[in-house]
Amino acid sequence: MKKSFLTLLGLVAISTTAVAQQEVKFGPKAGVNIANLSGLDNSEMKIGFHVGAVAEIKFNEKFSVQPEVLYSAQGAKSSIVTPLGTIESEVKNDYINVPIMAKYYIVEGFSAELGPYVGFLMKSETKVGDVTADAKDSYKSVDFGLGVGLAYDLPMGLFVGARYNLGLSKANEDVPAGILTVQTDDIKNGVIQVGVGYKF
Repeated sequence: MKKSFLTLLGLVAISTTAVAQQEVKFGPKAGVNIANLSGLDNSEMKIGFHVGAVAEIKFNEKFSVQPEVLYSAQGAKSSIVTPLGTIESEVKNDYINVPIMAKYYIVEGFSAELGPYVGFLMKSETKVGDVTADAKDSYKSVDFGLGVGLAYDLPMGLFVGARYNLGLSKANEDVPAGILTVQTDDIKNGVIQVGVGYKF
């Protein structure tokens, strides 16, 4: 995890140095997450949030790069059917996500974006009925994926955007069983994000 984080910081530093003379804008961003975990039995979408900061490095009128640092509340809901009835359960996974998006402006103000992200797991809880338990050992500390979206920049600095983050790496850990480890099904993050922000 430390090595991945340092590598990512290095790439950001190199990119920033290389474009020091370009137009650079910074600002806050926040919005709603509609999250799910593919591979989780009977999973349903869970509403969460994201909040953080963005920096857009503009090369010309058409192309820019936008690194971000976001606190992102993700996870999923599911239903467990028992002889006594249905029990609702919920996975709450909070990440620090660092996407680096390449942006192409289709027309003035309106852009399409695509890029990788790395997520660092900060907190994980599983709630079954009224019982909540720590679940951080059940999920990997680092998550990788790809984001794709659309954004619109208003002239006064305000922007709105929608993005889908597709998890490409397995989010869950395999289950230890004595001296052996039982391989579990792949569970991956999937998050729809709708947000607003302001770039100075």
